[in-house]
Amino acid sequence: MERLTVFVQEHMEDETSRLILDRAKWPEIDIETAVACIESRRKLKNKVPEWYADPGLVFPVRLSAEQCSSTATGIYKADLAEHIAGGSFRLADLTGGLGVDSWFFSKKASEVLYNEMQGALCKAAGHNFMTLGVSNIKISNCIATQETIREILEPFAPNIVYLDPARRGEGGRKVFLIEECTPDVLNLKDLIFEYSRHILLKLSPMADITMVCDRLGPTCREIHVVGAGGECKELLVWMDREWSGEFSITAAELPRDFPASEAITLSYERTPLSSGHEPLATGHEPLVRRAPGEMIVISSERSESRDLFLFEPGKAFMKAGFFNLFRDRFGIEKLGVSTHYYLTDSPEKAEELKKYGKVYSIVSIKPLDKRSIKEAGKSYPHSEVTARNIPMDTDTLRKKLGVTSGDDAHIFGLKSDKSGNLLIITKI
Repeated sequence: MERLTVFVQEHMEDETSRLILDRAKWPEIDIETAVACIESRRKLKNKVPEWYADPGLVFPVRLSAEQCSSTATGIYKADLAEHIAGGSFRLADLTGGLGVDSWFFSKKASEVLYNEMQGALCKAAGHNFMTLGVSNIKISNCIATQETIREILEPFAPNIVYLDPARRGEGGRKVFLIEECTPDVLNLKDLIFEYSRHILLKLSPMADITMVCDRLGPTCREIHVVGAGGECKELLVWMDREWSGEFSITAAELPRDFPASEAITLSYERTPLSSGHEPLATGHEPLVRRAPGEMIVISSERSESRDLFLFEPGKAFMKAGFFNLFRDRFGIEKLGVSTHYYLTDSPEKAEELKKYGKVYSIVSIKPLDKRSIKEAGKSYPHSEVTARNIPMDTDTLRKKLGVTSGDDAHIFGLKSDKSGNLLIITKI
């Protein structure tokens, strides 16, 4: 291992294709493994910087580095496991992979069982955990099936079993249905429950929450939708053998400086998925409306400051189905039933909402037509563009505007149920 790690450090900046072509120069080195380590390290540099910084670690499977958790999501899962256990706990990770999740779990659990079907990953994980000075992780090299679950779990007696099923089928194609992933949790969950009260399941962020819980059954207790870096990263399902009530949903946005700052979370019972998306009936005039003659009118009820802000919730909150939560909790106006953007004329509310997504200061609002598009493109030639729920997509609107990416403005094409299609020019 030492010879391999030295070679990897010496050739971190080299083209890996050239290393493979010149492999005869280094007959003592397994070049395929070395190249996998180099490419994996490059992926881990910003994802798990703690591992990238340790030159003694090895990563023999590139795909595992692509699919492993980041530091932020790893810490979130470890904290969630501690919350589930409610005290000291033992956790079995049945899909160990690169070992990042097991490593983070080991910081909270009294003992962790890392189980992985690929021998190369098991060997590397054993080496890496030792290099990292971890002493409370056991290694198991076994395929989790109905025939092997007892062999894996019974001697370890876990309080929690964690699974991150592989979401690739034959030929490397991506799959999303639970039963298409490996291992098949639908077939294993009842057997796992014989040896552990709790299951923590990581699924694709593309998975449909309602469908997942319907398929997994009434033991689903909590759903956690985790976002980071402007993307929805993970869908986590806590299944409790002794639970038979409704499930709750928590959406968490992890800030860039996590864990120095805490995750921003909102939780709801199942109501976000069952409640309607009707506009808020306040009895007040909307902040923005269309008057006769296609003129956009700013409500006379607005404050004298004349400030107006556009709020775009974080991806995790939208994935969780919290379409009306911000409208109801903060008393802000939702643009439309299917347009999940919000307006407020309160600087105080705008400042508070920054924790939950992006807040833009509105420069102008006009009807979305040829004239307004031409004027906006001419006035703000270097701008970001977003189109939602209007008769054109973002690329088409960008081409009509004739703008290139830049920080002149952020131009939105959005549908308002009360004001029609709008062109909203903003500054962040």
